Amino acid sequence: MSTFSDVLARQLRTDPGSPLVTFYDEATGERVELSTTTYANWVAKTASLLVEEHDLERGQRLVVDLPTHWLGTVFLGAAWSVGLVVVGPDDGDPDAVVCGPASVARWAEVADDLPVLACSLLPLGVRFADPLPAGVHDVGIEVWSQPDAFIAYDPPGPDDAATAGAFGDRTQGDLWRAAAAGSLLTDGGRLLSEANPASPPGLASFTEPLAIGGSLVLVVHSEPERLSATYVAERATARFP
Repeated sequence: MSTFSDVLARQLRTDPGSPLVTFYDEATGERVELSTTTYANWVAKTASLLVEEHDLERGQRLVVDLPTHWLGTVFLGAAWSVGLVVVGPDDGDPDAVVCGPASVARWAEVADDLPVLACSLLPLGVRFADPLPAGVHDVGIEVWSQPDAFIAYDPPGPDDAATAGAFGDRTQGDLWRAAAAGSLLTDGGRLLSEANPASPPGLASFTEPLAIGGSLVLVVHSEPERLSATYVAERATARFP
């Protein structure tokens, strides 16, 4: 499996209905569970948003400036479906940015020059309650009208860049070979993590489970006792970090 699309297609063939990403925000009580099929649907809609609405193309650079959240995994998948290169917020020269509420003000300053897509991070991926700065696009408004399937016009291959900058220079082939050889889980395992999957330290917490047919339980704002209870309730088999 040498590209994200290959990896996801295999998971859809073998286990489409099982949980792939389960998200807990213990501060709000939110719990979101995405099966492989639901995750793939979100990725398709988001990839279409990037390409059809914002004219992004294979090889361009996308900053994913999101906190620890299930939408981070969606934008990673959408980027790699298109063939975009995921970079960090401080890597410079992006072609587009996706951000959360905390960094909207920072990226609004460049919204006249490149697409800036903002996620409210409210339950179900809904829109912001208040108007956004001029030029900033609300993902919670734009994503829902996108199609449920996405086929790249110019699909990326294993030699196309997947990450750069703070994430390290890796092709899609490099990324998924490393994920398949990773040591966080055994095949089919369930990883509980507090790390941000859309960050260099936490990237493997998403790519490794997907590569080996496992799943991710992503938790934020938890206390140790509650985290242990979630580990048991979700039948996790490993923790990261």
